[in-house]
Amino acid sequence: MTEDEARHWIRDQFGVSRETAIASFVDLVVTESAQQNLVSRTSLESIWFRHVVDSAQLVGLLPGPSAAKATKGNGLWVDIGTGAGFPGMIVALLTDRPVMLVEPRRKRADFLAAAVEQLSLGRRVDVQCRRVEQVAGAAAVISARAVAALPELLAAAHHLNRKETIWLLPKGVNALEEVEAARRTWHGSFHVEQSITQPGSLVVIAMGVLRR
Repeated sequence: MTEDEARHWIRDQFGVSRETAIASFVDLVVTESAQQNLVSRTSLESIWFRHVVDSAQLVGLLPGPSAAKATKGNGLWVDIGTGAGFPGMIVALLTDRPVMLVEPRRKRADFLAAAVEQLSLGRRVDVQCRRVEQVAGAAAVISARAVAALPELLAAAHHLNRKETIWLLPKGVNALEEVEAARRTWHGSFHVEQSITQPGSLVVIAMGVLRR
């Protein structure tokens, strides 16, 4: 998928206004990347494909409604270790739901807070500069992109989990092994979907997660 194709995918799935909002955020990421290492330098050349679409696909993986309807969900989406804002800021720009961005690194959290203000998202996007273990709340959706192995991630964020919480967790080639490891200590429904951006990557979708 080329950068033009990636932008067209966002436009087709979510509409022109959402694509325009994301373009503004992408400009902020590219500009800030000259000051701090938000994403790898090489991936900046394919930011729409490598980061935007890779993040946006999670919205469409919510069980039940189509991606277009999922944009209207109203439960809190907590993104752990959001870094440069992927997937959390993309979720915030593609949906109308409240989003919590959990990022312990101060410089990145400051960038996210500034981006939230510039993009007029302050009423429903909360930046928490702390570890997820220190965050309180109840999440409808929990996401985390390349943060920790699945068993450790479930343990760290389980206090945010409720019976209805959906976990959307992009993983690499070891996703199935991580699911098997998690099942040793956690009950729940775990399945995987193929990532549309990376052939060797999977997205773990978990529901009804409870400690054994």
